[in-house]
Amino acid sequence: MDMEAYGQKLANDRAAWFVDARFGMFIHWGVYSGAEGFWKGEKLRNNNNYAEWIRYRNRISKEEYLTLLDRFKWDEIDPEQWVILAKQSGMKYVTITAKHHDGFALWDSKASDYTVAKHTDPGRDIIRELAEACRKHGLRLGLYYSHWVDWEHPDSWDHTREITGLSNETYDRYWQEKVMPQMRELLTGYGEIGLIWFDMWVHHSKTVVSKAQLLQLKKLIREIQPNCLVNSRLGLSVAEDKDIDFQTLGDNQLGSNKKDHPWQTSATVAHSWGFHARDTEWKSTTTLLQSLINNVSLNGNFMLNIGPRANGEVPFEISGRLKEMGHWLAVNGASIYNSEAFNLRKDLHDWGRITYKKTAAGKHLLYLHIFNWPIDKELTLTGVRTRPSQVYVLADKLQTGFPFAHHEMVTQLKLPNQPPDPLISVVVVEYDREPEIVPGLVARSVSGGFSLTPDNRTASKGNTTLEKAARRGSILAHVVVKDQSTYQWQLFIDEPGSYKMDASYSFQGKEAIGKIVVNTAGTTLEHQVQPTGKTVGEPNSDWVIDSFNATTLGKINFAGSGLYDVQVEVHPRKGADIKFQWIWLKKE
Repeated sequence: MDMEAYGQKLANDRAAWFVDARFGMFIHWGVYSGAEGFWKGEKLRNNNNYAEWIRYRNRISKEEYLTLLDRFKWDEIDPEQWVILAKQSGMKYVTITAKHHDGFALWDSKASDYTVAKHTDPGRDIIRELAEACRKHGLRLGLYYSHWVDWEHPDSWDHTREITGLSNETYDRYWQEKVMPQMRELLTGYGEIGLIWFDMWVHHSKTVVSKAQLLQLKKLIREIQPNCLVNSRLGLSVAEDKDIDFQTLGDNQLGSNKKDHPWQTSATVAHSWGFHARDTEWKSTTTLLQSLINNVSLNGNFMLNIGPRANGEVPFEISGRLKEMGHWLAVNGASIYNSEAFNLRKDLHDWGRITYKKTAAGKHLLYLHIFNWPIDKELTLTGVRTRPSQVYVLADKLQTGFPFAHHEMVTQLKLPNQPPDPLISVVVVEYDREPEIVPGLVARSVSGGFSLTPDNRTASKGNTTLEKAARRGSILAHVVVKDQSTYQWQLFIDEPGSYKMDASYSFQGKEAIGKIVVNTAGTTLEHQVQPTGKTVGEPNSDWVIDSFNATTLGKINFAGSGLYDVQVEVHPRKGADIKFQWIWLKKE
């Protein structure tokens, strides 16, 4: 695979398999799985419902915590079934919580008595069983290890230390007595380890952990297993240490922009990571697939969590969705595995996302992931100057082409009447050479118009402040224009003719002052800004907000096809800000 293609240039040789795999399984399973989110009839003491935190949240003693193991059905627990589910789901690697924050080891550790082997009869080694299953079924093994936080060891960090304090010398005793020996055990006793997933979610400068300790730990990994990947939650960012193999985003945080280095989102199917009996926030299969596709389209991976119960069973709501994803990947996996970002803006097209691949035969493929099959069966691909050699549905093994028309930098696809997949359909646009892009364009939307917003402008100048969406989205993102400001967009018109132009803005003055001026296609439109007043964002909730009203500015005649710059000037009066939201341009 060419790591230079489309931005994955900072993937080192160790991470080559990782950026090819794209999709993995996370397993949160441990003593906490026996509680199922409740302790002595009381729900977990935090609304985030992270069931694996129950010992800390509900202030359970070390001795009582272990009584949860009495609920485990050891004769039913078979880690191979988790690996089989991962394979059925189209996942390429598995990462399990070898030691979570509770300090309990799922292997036969000699560095601590707080292990599954010493509290089961006969003694179990879940990590060994999982490692053997991964080798048997051809999946990479990853191990989660909580190095920073350990609620069991008296010299480690837990957040009650914010009250009592913890010296560096005391903490280092934990580090040398438990962390380093246990990591050596995991690296030497279980065959090849694909990755170690650490879980320190703050920078080392803000914790008791020293950079020297983190480097000591990383050095151990490099010495014993030089090909093992290390994530940024070790406590060293990819910017600080180029030897960190991939960045871990926040929990359930999806990618928002293309990154040159490997990165990953870890996500849940519901909300909790460990099994919680009252978890009901189930994401749909379509939502999970869109999350996977979104990340791959930005050079990222997606690691999706299961939280098995105390008998090893994976809840049906999770296993069912994972198997549906596996069915989709069995047909459309070429658009995910060994695929990467394409250099068009993430949100250019409102119909979905694009991934890219160069084949061994020299073909260049764009995979159009269509989240909503257009009613009129027409789809526009904007920003690619190269003419495709053919277009077909990925699900069609015969690669039967269907009609398309290419016009300079816009490709119009005439889609089949029925989407090939009930969840997300994938269309392949094939090129004989690397497709040349035209950056910065505004694409035609599925509904036929062009939406010009502060986010997709090509240039701007003036005294403006970008305001994010607020009040539960009843106030959308907009710019507050204090002084005369100019915004510019570029679009390609392939259908000449008369276009109606609307603008959405809010103005809270008492009289019509200020103006909006549009210049494009040799035409100037001038609009006197009108007061828009207030509206109620949420009835019966004392929720009065500024109203953003859509107003017609006029009509623009685009006499011929080609590139056009649209320039919008916003002229407020002093002390009378104009809140500008969007321009909408659509052929009549």
